[in-house]
Amino acid sequence: EELERLEACAADGIYSAGVNTVTNLYSAKIFRRWWKGSSVLEMGCGDGNTTRILLEDFDDVTVIDGSRALADKVAGEFPGVTVVCELFERWEPGRTYDTIVLNHTLEHVYDMVQILECAKQWLSPEGVICASVPNARSLHRQAAVLMGMLPAEDALTPSDIRAGHRRVSTPESFRAAFTQAGLRIEHSGGYWLKPLSNAQTDEWFTPEMNDAFMALGERYP
Repeated sequence: EELERLEACAADGIYSAGVNTVTNLYSAKIFRRWWKGSSVLEMGCGDGNTTRILLEDFDDVTVIDGSRALADKVAGEFPGVTVVCELFERWEPGRTYDTIVLNHTLEHVYDMVQILECAKQWLSPEGVICASVPNARSLHRQAAVLMGMLPAEDALTPSDIRAGHRRVSTPESFRAAFTQAGLRIEHSGGYWLKPLSNAQTDEWFTPEMNDAFMALGERYP
């Protein structure tokens, strides 16, 4: 059932639609400041936007995704990458990685803490996990609540459901998941000061505006 759900989301194409690509690339740009070592595991590859960046900095790149369509796409586009098609909960890599990346992945899983506990087991002793999720306190969500379009800031929108999201975290609940998994947080923050929905942003924002509001989100996380 879960694999079917993942395939349906992958077939929708929402992962690479418009500003979704911009936000994933900017998130990877932030991660790049923190990742380390020569080996990396990407948990959830989407359309391979982050994978492309990882190949620039790591000699040993492994990707795992539950969607056969997405796994095959990345395997075909990046022959040097080790690609695994499996659910995180069922996988045993038999090794560790210096960096583990979850770029907008944890909002899709049943249990964030469980997945972070898996990642912790797969992390080398001095390794680092880099992760991002949508922020329930985004300005566009706060505005939607005030306008009566959303019952609560962490409520799932039709776009969330279409993308297969299971939750929208607050900064506090996101950090708490790492603590519960027994991980130490070295850095946390934000990006993309987001006043409008994805659809409105795609219609009205220029690339320069996207870049500016991505950067402003680091100032005002």
